[in-house]
Amino acid sequence: MKKGDILEGKVLKTEFPNKGILYIEEKKVVVKNALEGQTIRFSVSKKRKDRVEGRLLEVLAPSPLETASQDRVCQHFGICGGCAYQTLPYEEQLALKKRQVEDLIEKAGFDFPVEDIYGSPIARGYRNKMEYTFGDEEKGGPLALGMHRKNSFYDIVSLKDCHIADPDFMIILQAVLQYFTSIGASYYHKMRKEGFLRHLVLRRSVKTGDILVNLVTTTQSELDTDVFVQALTSAKIDGKIVGILHTLNDSPADVVQSDETRLLYGQDYFYEYLLDMRFKISPFSFFQTNTLGAEVLYEKVGEYVGDTKDKLIYDLYTGTGTIAQMMAPYARKVVGVEIVEEAVEAALLNAGDNHLTNCEFIAGDVLKVVDNLTEKPDMIILDPPRDGVNPKALRKIIRFGVDEMVYVSCKPTSLMRDLVMLQEAGYAVKRCCLVDMFPMTTGVETVCLLSRKNQTV
Repeated sequence: MKKGDILEGKVLKTEFPNKGILYIEEKKVVVKNALEGQTIRFSVSKKRKDRVEGRLLEVLAPSPLETASQDRVCQHFGICGGCAYQTLPYEEQLALKKRQVEDLIEKAGFDFPVEDIYGSPIARGYRNKMEYTFGDEEKGGPLALGMHRKNSFYDIVSLKDCHIADPDFMIILQAVLQYFTSIGASYYHKMRKEGFLRHLVLRRSVKTGDILVNLVTTTQSELDTDVFVQALTSAKIDGKIVGILHTLNDSPADVVQSDETRLLYGQDYFYEYLLDMRFKISPFSFFQTNTLGAEVLYEKVGEYVGDTKDKLIYDLYTGTGTIAQMMAPYARKVVGVEIVEEAVEAALLNAGDNHLTNCEFIAGDVLKVVDNLTEKPDMIILDPPRDGVNPKALRKIIRFGVDEMVYVSCKPTSLMRDLVMLQEAGYAVKRCCLVDMFPMTTGVETVCLLSRKNQTV
């Protein structure tokens, strides 16, 4: 095999997150976005010492696992970069994700079992937040609004269908696109750094149906506020638009951020309810994008934490303090640490709103803040970002010498790396389960209860 060769083969398995594995001439080949059981055509893109990497060109024959009926598959599947597993029935998606994590556990040299994988209560229309991008589907084409085309930084797939977003979002998206198309508005061109329309961010409370609409533009044109609001509020949706906002962003970076945010209609927040707690959601608040899935996740975390009565709990990488507040009602005290100041402000507000007086939230880097936490906790909860825990921070966390920790991971490869250090420090995984927060995609949450007995620090 040499670079550029066009080859065919059958995928033997799919490793996390989306790497199809096959063997050609007894050489391991890795092809992204290929499902186990598919027969594929691919081109050789890289040759490495231990493997060959290929680029998927065509699926010649589907996998025997791909038995989802056509009405369960979005018309944009394979073009839009959002989903990976729509052709698999949901039970097969769960089984595949469980196999992938079990494979990572084995490769890392661990032998603990995965108790189960718990599915999302709903597998379609589960996302309570979507960020859409304005652009065009092809150079010089009509205005588009939707998701990035798979493997493309510039091209936008103008969505007419989406199986993971709340159904109201498609109706609102179409109303926005029709309005701006009718007035000939321009999208922001990243290369030329000119144009008006950038993003549309939609958020919805699953429990109440309240919706926030946030239009993100540059300052290069003016928005006719009254007509825009009328176009949105006249849309026939199941939920209710409670707030319409206009965020101005002249940054060259292709991210949703605010130089200034103006309230055009209603209010700039709504409330979401999660396991009997109330959380205030504003345009830029962090909150789990699958509300019902988050309830499953936090119930498992609570089960693994166990009895919190009279205990001091450290919730490191607390975000907006959701887990901390779930633990607080029976604990002596919960201390949450989070580097994002806005998230800490939200955590404090929500804790007050939920009448919790035993929560303390500290804004700062866990690596530095733990130096000032002098009291030994009874339990530590780790819920780090995708890259896992900074190794220097993890060493400091280990020095607390707690008997048990609960680690919540959104990226199992990072978890395996951190578990190696924790095992070397005398911790062992006592329980492990998975929660599927993101049906149709490659993502999966892993929850581990780690125990350390009869160890000295």
